[in-house]
Amino acid sequence: MKPSIIAKLEMLQERYKEVQENLRDPDIIIDRKRFYTLSCEYAQLADITRYFQVWQQVKKNLSIAQIMLNDPEMREIAQEEITESKNKIIDLEQHLKILMLPRDPLDERNCYLEIRAGTGGNEAAIFAGNMFRMYSRYAESKRWKIEIISLNEGEYGGFKEIIIKVMGYNAYGNLKFESGGHRVQRVPATETQGRIHTSTCTVAVMPEIPKDELREIHQDDLRIDTFRSSGAGGQHVNTTDSAVRITHLPTNIVVECQDERSQHKNKAKALSVLGSRIRAAEIAKQQQKDSLTRRNLLGSGDRSDRHRTYNFPQGRVTEHRINLTLYRLDEIMAGKIDILIESMIQEYQADQLASLCENVS
Repeated sequence: MKPSIIAKLEMLQERYKEVQENLRDPDIIIDRKRFYTLSCEYAQLADITRYFQVWQQVKKNLSIAQIMLNDPEMREIAQEEITESKNKIIDLEQHLKILMLPRDPLDERNCYLEIRAGTGGNEAAIFAGNMFRMYSRYAESKRWKIEIISLNEGEYGGFKEIIIKVMGYNAYGNLKFESGGHRVQRVPATETQGRIHTSTCTVAVMPEIPKDELREIHQDDLRIDTFRSSGAGGQHVNTTDSAVRITHLPTNIVVECQDERSQHKNKAKALSVLGSRIRAAEIAKQQQKDSLTRRNLLGSGDRSDRHRTYNFPQGRVTEHRINLTLYRLDEIMAGKIDILIESMIQEYQADQLASLCENVS
């Protein structure tokens, strides 16, 4: 491990002690926001400090074993200790480097997940419905909650568009790599000659931004329209203009919400989604400017992105960004997408580690 990285770890170890003392300060304890921030930092530093202390001890053991090699009676034991210590050091250094990577503070938040049918007409809408079911089951396996913000059903099932809020710890951190273009290759139910069709849908994942962190949106920049909700709902749907459409004029971002019966509640939800979309656009713009970004694994949600292909005849899923192919389509469509998500996170961390090593002097 480079001396500069060791020096940084020593600084983090000192910071850990400092934060530990601060958390005992009565003035900080009563300041909820500061206490929460320090607690999160403490949790991260605790892992780093623990691994670093083990690394230091193993390094000492290695030094002692190397001295023992000079003793003929201890040479065999010393050689075993040296081999074991070197293997431990490699593992510990890899863990430490990953722990040192900067964490995205947005990862632990709830998120908005938008699925839109792309090319392929009715089959694309059906595929968007399949994607919604896949993410719903994944969220259920994580014990997260889902709230539908808006939906526009397809003529033969599925959705032309559906927006949901996923609520649970690290929801955004787990789902953010799902943003982008998803392609399906299969024989549609409406196909009479058995030909394989290719259809697409796009997924966009945005972190929920708390009200106190949202950039101020001026009322003059908004056009707010109301209309009658579509879908199930009986007489209420037919007689009440409870659905809300908000257009942010400077960016031309449009958000609709019709899930609630109250126009006021629909407006509040739509504004929350709008704020998150504006922030997501700002983040994407910044990522493009970031010279350290090697590959944009997060995706833009643009239809030109073809990040993943679901091939039904072959039972195959291909994640094009990391050249990963799995023949476990049924499992993945049933919501078991951890293997894809974990592979994406590992690849992202590998890119970050490469940047870290290059930029540490």
